[in-house]
Amino acid sequence: MSQTPDHRAMLAIAVEEARQGLAEGGIPIGAALFAADGTLLGRGHNRRVQENDPSVHGETDAFRKAGRQRSYRDTIMVTTLSPCWYCSGLVRQFGIGTVVMGEAVNFQGGHDWLREQGVEVVDLDDDECIRMLGDWIAANPHVWNEDIGEDGDCDHAH
Repeated sequence: MSQTPDHRAMLAIAVEEARQGLAEGGIPIGAALFAADGTLLGRGHNRRVQENDPSVHGETDAFRKAGRQRSYRDTIMVTTLSPCWYCSGLVRQFGIGTVVMGEAVNFQGGHDWLREQGVEVVDLDDDECIRMLGDWIAANPHVWNEDIGEDGDCDHAH
């Protein structure tokens, strides 16, 4: 790989997905899976509210839409938010080589663990990602706590 992929341009695809999820009444988290050369393989967003399916996180949606790949080692998972343990497990299980995340302010998932496992993790600390999800969490704390596996009666947000 001779050129560095444009992580900001890749994040823009994930942000589009997050906005779509928000427009659908869901949680604004988006993701996209790219080949090492920047080719888009699949994109998706958190649809657990829309589909009443707790397994449809942004990363899992993008991963499924990408279809089968011979190898994931050189792929790049771009997500608007630090991946939760569930999505971090997906990255580790399939050997995805790089995770680019828009932010880890509103939620810190398994990205440190992924680094320890040899995954390249890039945090873009993107203001739009921080603001979009932060505003949504403030307005929907119970749904957020449900999404991250916290007690639904809790009023704190991570």
